[in-house]
Amino acid sequence: MERTTVAPVRFNKVSDTEQDGGGQDGMTAMDGRPQRALMIEALERAGLGAEDVWRTGLLLGGNTPLAGVRAYLQRRLDLQERESDILAVAVNAILRKRGVDVVVPLLAEDAADLRGDDPGQGLRADTAFLLTAEEQEGQRLAAVRRTGLLDTDQEERFDAITRRAQGRFRTSSVIVTLIDEHRQFLKSAIGPVEQNMPRARSFCNTTIGEPVPVVVPDTFADPRFRWNPLVLGEPFIRFYAGHPLRSPEGWAVGTLCVIDQEPRAFDADDEADFHSFALEAQLQLNA
Repeated sequence: MERTTVAPVRFNKVSDTEQDGGGQDGMTAMDGRPQRALMIEALERAGLGAEDVWRTGLLLGGNTPLAGVRAYLQRRLDLQERESDILAVAVNAILRKRGVDVVVPLLAEDAADLRGDDPGQGLRADTAFLLTAEEQEGQRLAAVRRTGLLDTDQEERFDAITRRAQGRFRTSSVIVTLIDEHRQFLKSAIGPVEQNMPRARSFCNTTIGEPVPVVVPDTFADPRFRWNPLVLGEPFIRFYAGHPLRSPEGWAVGTLCVIDQEPRAFDADDEADFHSFALEAQLQLNA
């Protein structure tokens, strides 16, 4: 595993004429920080760009537009602490998946400073490293409850997304889920998927523990799932793609999933469209 490090760097303060979009949500002119230098160095080594970070940042609850992320990585604009921390978490997640061990630090030093602006909200997910596994799950479950969607009827705003996703991917099933302590609740479902399935048996229980989507082209070839009862028995899953859906604080509260009974490839265009559908579902969860 490659570890990316750079010496601390301090950038000049961004001038008013250089802000290029200043005043948008999450953006402000501040002194540059080593956090950004680490991001830039790691992204350059991995051949990744602003759009990669922006897409993952959105799913972690970020509000910075793509133009703002580009300006930030070009050292033309600084971000508020919450937004730059979300980008740091996004960069770490992307590069970890590629086998590059990076540690882009958060700016905050303790969890007490990492609560949302609303005192009714819980801790943000980028504080997870400060919490025990039990505390992390407690925060995640609280975020699930804050959606107010558990045990509610199906709604057209979600069903429209699952219908379009099924049309795009031509799979037997598409679901939008919420995962509570013991079960997988289906907020929207097309196909033969059990309502209130035990969480331990659900593929989506794996997905909510990952920072990026889980794509399984062939369940028989994946040791995580080949012995799962949903593979060996009804509905005989052979292909699965699951995308975590996050609360405004960044906790994974549920998933968007596409499922089929035949193995299949999932290319870059598929991944991009899947990401877009997931973002739509996430926006509805947090509406």
